[in-house]
Parts: sequence; structure tokens; C-alpha cells
Amino acid sequence: MDQSITSSYNEAKKLYAAHGINTDEVLEKLARIKISLHCWQGDDVQGFLFKDKALSGGIAVTGSYPGRAGTPEELRRDLEKALSLIPGRHKVNLHAIYADTDEQVDLDELEPRHFAGWVEWAKEQGLGLDFNPTCFSHPQAADGFTLSHADEAVRSFWIKHCKAARRIAEHFGRELGQPCVTNFWVPDGYKDTPVDRLAPRNRLKESLDDIFSEEIDPQYNIDAVESKLFGIGSESYVVGSHEFYMGYALTRGKAICLDAGHFHPTEVISNKLSSILMFSDQLLLHVSRPVRWDSDHVVTMDDELLEIARELVRGDLLPRTHIGLDFFDGSINHLAAWVIGTRNTIKALLRAMLEPVEELRAIELAGDYTSRLALVEEFKSYPFGAVWDYYCASQGTPVREQWLAEVKRYEQDVLANR
Repeated sequence: MDQSITSSYNEAKKLYAAHGINTDEVLEKLARIKISLHCWQGDDVQGFLFKDKALSGGIAVTGSYPGRAGTPEELRRDLEKALSLIPGRHKVNLHAIYADTDEQVDLDELEPRHFAGWVEWAKEQGLGLDFNPTCFSHPQAADGFTLSHADEAVRSFWIKHCKAARRIAEHFGRELGQPCVTNFWVPDGYKDTPVDRLAPRNRLKESLDDIFSEEIDPQYNIDAVESKLFGIGSESYVVGSHEFYMGYALTRGKAICLDAGHFHPTEVISNKLSSILMFSDQLLLHVSRPVRWDSDHVVTMDDELLEIARELVRGDLLPRTHIGLDFFDGSINHLAAWVIGTRNTIKALLRAMLEPVEELRAIELAGDYTSRLALVEEFKSYPFGAVWDYYCASQGTPVREQWLAEVKRYEQDVLANR
């Protein structure tokens, strides 16, 4: 390791130790956190099950940066490269349309064998897998409704698909020795104001109850349900609102998925974490960056990301929180997007871990709000960067912007030839 990195770390270590923070222990804890990288950033949500399909269901990707993955092998190679530039050992999050098969198979017919290539690869790489049924970009979702559809035949198709997804996820968990988080999101909703808001929600509830009626081993699969405020084509009403899924999850023992971009423009999820985890055993967190709406920009270390990290650390909520990324930016290098977003998420958690939480809690309890504010502000300029550099180096990953040169070389040698 570079001597200057070690020297800077040792100096930072002394400063943090003065407030009772053991940086070595912090880095050991940080190394145990798994971030789930979303496969759909690598190919602009195209998938491999259906060729030349158009995105629908409120899904839109802007930009046409060259070199996106066109086969499962290319996507896995890209993920390997990205993961080599990110410290820690993580997971990959798959959508159902990323099945690795030459068979002509529809969504409701998918089986674990259609993902055998992914499982074999994950074993080789020492990775976990998460999963999502794909309830969009399909003829059976053409009118914007799936699990809440008024047509029982359409509803039945999507119920079968979601049941298949849970069986696939259970297989992932059993084969890889760690639970697979299966997240259920549907785009169902109306563009304009509906007359009947209740009936679609009743149908969605009944569909979900049917899906979850099949016993799946919870040590291998964790079910999560995800809300959304609105989407393209469902601006006025979304069946699966936050209140719907919060009530459903808490009464059915499911995890709630909070996506950073799925709420009102001035609403943040950092303030929701402690409340939900008071009543729910587990939480799925989708880290994204909304700009004007759920625009899924690459995660930057903005104020909300830092607040999410602080809330998870200060409340000791990390052991019950599954963290995944969810953005798809087609305007920049696809690998760089993964690396930037994931490194920022880990870096934000590190910054939160390097705060003197117990000291701050005692000061707050004593009513000394002056000292609380002063210390919180001072720690914003403590040398967390020196600790981050040391962590990256100790994990065998590039320090600071050195990773960008690796991505540029990969772009020239691999992506440019696609």
C-alpha cells in the first residue's frame, strides 16, 4: 500500500480515536455491508427474454451511450469489471427479463433453470443474487394494469409470473447460501383522475395474497413490496401507493421497499426509516436520485444520501436493511454509473459510521443543543477521505479517481467493439 495513504490514515485514526471511534473496527463493519447492484443499468432495461421490445409501464431511459451489454455474457463481464472497482463483497439484482436461456418462454413460464448461468456465475464470483418479477414492457401490461387488472385472465397471467419469481428467488437463496430479496413493483394506475380508487386496490390486495399463499422458505427468499407516487401514464393515480403497501406489508409480514425517488418532490425517505423499522422486521432500500420526479439519476453524495446513511447508522438499523441501487442513465458510461453510485453509497455509510453517535446522543439527551450542532458540523470536515482511501486500498480497489482510468481502458478495449 502507498505510504502516503497509510500515513494519512494513521493521522485520521488519531483524530477519530479522540472521540472514541475505532476506525479499524468501522472498516471491518463496513466490509460486511452488501450493496445490490441493479443489472438493468448495464443495458438500459432491455433484458434478454424478449428481443427488440419497447419499454413501457412508465419506464424510460434517456441517452444512447455506446457499448451497452447485449447478451448475458456481456452483462456479466461488465458487472465483474464494475465490482472490481468497488470495495467490499456485494450482490447483483436481476429482473425476470434477464433470463439466460435460448428457449422461447413467456414470463409466467419461467423456472430456475432459465437462470442457471447467473447462479453459476454468482457462485464463481462469491456474490448473492436478488430478484424482481418484470410487470412491464409486455403485451399483457399494454393498458397500464397488471395485478390489479379488471380482466381476471390478465390478472391470472401476472399472478403466475410473480409466483414463478418467488420460486426462482428461493432457488437463488438456496444455491448461494444467502437470502434473495424479491421485490414486487407494478406500474398500475390511471393517467387521469379515476372514479373508483378502491376496486383496483382490492384486486391488487387479492392478487398479492394469492401470490404469497405459496409457502417459500424465508431463509432463502425475502418478499418486499414497493410503492410509487406516480409514473409516466399514471400521473393521477397509482394503485400501489405508499399507504397501500405500508398497510399490506405490516399486516402480511412483508418488507417495505422505500425508493428514494418514489415520493413527493419535497418528501424524503430518510425520515421514514426509523418509523417503519419500529413495526417491520426488515426494510428494502432503493437508493436513487430523483431530480424532477422519479428520474433515477446516478447516486451522488447529496444531503439526502448522507441523511439516509446517518439514520441507518445512528439507529443501528443496518442489520435489518437491505440496500440496493435503482437508476438507469443511458447518457454516460454504463459501468461508470454503477461505480459512482455504489462507491458513493458505501462512502456515505462510512461517513455516518465515523460520527461520534454515542457522544452526540448523550449531549442531545442532556439538552445541550449548542454542542450537538457544533460537533455535527465540525465532523463534516473531519478527514473521512483518508479513511476511505485506506479502505479502498486495503480492499484491493482503486483509490480516488484511479478507477476512472480503468473504466476508460475497458471502454476502449471492450465496449467500443460492441
